[in-house]
Amino acid sequence: MASSKVYHFDEVAKHKVVKDCWLLIDGKVYDVTPFMEDHPGGDEVLLASTDSSLDLSLGKDATNDFEDIGHSTSARDMMAKYYIGQIDSSTVPSKGAYEPLQQVPNSTDKSSEFIIKILQFLVPILILGLALAVRMLTKDEVIV
Repeated sequence: MASSKVYHFDEVAKHKVVKDCWLLIDGKVYDVTPFMEDHPGGDEVLLASTDSSLDLSLGKDATNDFEDIGHSTSARDMMAKYYIGQIDSSTVPSKGAYEPLQQVPNSTDKSSEFIIKILQFLVPILILGLALAVRMLTKDEVIV
């Protein structure tokens, strides 16, 4: 890794177009501009990793995007030639608090749940009974 320059997050966030694209991965800054055309997923994938979905004026950390894909060892080794420095971690915006989705109350009442359970039991038994009845009616009698 040739450089040990420390970048401010705001500086990295400015580089988010095809002809000038920097990624922040694991606290390291990579200038992937020369790799945009060669990336197997296309340049859209790399550009999507530069913008926050909440505020497009801000950049974002691409670490989760990078790790979610499951890149090969050779892809990870290739990153070294695009490394340009470290991020000043004190300048990275903190992530908002995680808010779980609110559960929608179940609108089915107890009587409909009971009917569904009964039907789940009775329907297979009725099908089996019907199959046995058809078998008995179509069975050839053997004369001894």
